[in-house]
Amino acid sequence: MKIIHTADWQLGKPFGRFEPNVRSALTEARFAAIDTIGMAAAEKGADHVVVAGDVFDTEGPEDRTIVQALSRMKRHACHWWLLPGNHDFARNGGLWDRVRARAGDSITVLTDPAPTEIETGVWLLPAPLTHRHNLDDPTELFNGMETPGARLRIGLAHGSIRDFGSRGETKSHIAPDRACRSALDYLALGDWHGVLKVDARTWYAGTPETDRFQRDEPGQALLVELSSDAEPHVTSIRTGQFQWLVRDWTVNDLAAFAAERDRLLGVIDPSATLLQLSLAGIATLIDRVAILTDLEHDLSHRLRLLDVRADDLVGRPSENDLASLAVEGILGAAAARLNERMERGGSDSLIARRALERLFVEYSREERA
Repeated sequence: MKIIHTADWQLGKPFGRFEPNVRSALTEARFAAIDTIGMAAAEKGADHVVVAGDVFDTEGPEDRTIVQALSRMKRHACHWWLLPGNHDFARNGGLWDRVRARAGDSITVLTDPAPTEIETGVWLLPAPLTHRHNLDDPTELFNGMETPGARLRIGLAHGSIRDFGSRGETKSHIAPDRACRSALDYLALGDWHGVLKVDARTWYAGTPETDRFQRDEPGQALLVELSSDAEPHVTSIRTGQFQWLVRDWTVNDLAAFAAERDRLLGVIDPSATLLQLSLAGIATLIDRVAILTDLEHDLSHRLRLLDVRADDLVGRPSENDLASLAVEGILGAAAARLNERMERGGSDSLIARRALERLFVEYSREERA
């Protein structure tokens, strides 16, 4: 049989550090990923979608978030199996009662750690989280779960298979050999936000829509083909609209910057790209100003988001730069003093560099006027 394995939707994530237009696009993309997964299930012949925790970003999402999620799932013929994770853990009278009241027949909430026969001989073993931080291995219960007549045993859990440090979010540490210990044909995991193969029968699906600057790959889900006499066959399916890229460019003039920019634009969809860009190098002052102007007035408008860090791109005035200011009397004297202070280094050299750059920008602006 075939299933789709997905996790870490975190619907309702606020993206509060971004401008409203970016927040809106990222929020909508997370809902759209549900439709992408549903259509993939139909195309690939998968009757079941298992969601390994963190369906929602909090245990108290708005009604609109719940309704949007469920209405999109109901558009598709597959059955959806939802597991509480550390962001949306199960508690009496909480989120999952609200979801269950609206869910319908094609959506099952797995708040109880009890095996469920989803097809004849195919058992789903869930390990729902009941607290945001669970110190015990939530999959330990799999050992005692009886599955009469099982031809396939599929585990579903949320937690860290090893210490992910700051990248893993839950303190639930799952035994790395859990699939073997509990005679599982497949263990579908959530918490790690990228696709990760632990062993042939144990996988993280990652998030269907990337949400941070950590990896170049867009969001994924996994198509898992299962049989009782072979290891699973697992294939990644792209589900994400957006790419979150981190780039470090060393550029010493405008031409080098333009080459890097054009190379990047040649391989991405700019409107679906969020870019965290760090610049380093030593350029003339006029080239540094031109580079930053291009970023502010052109590249930032092409991309969905541009986050620039340019403190390590040093702008040093050329002899021609200083000569053009020298004829301006007091402006020239100020430029020479700032340049001397910048060259000496020390605690105020950065302030001097920025002041000289601003002086040159304003002078150039007056010249063009």
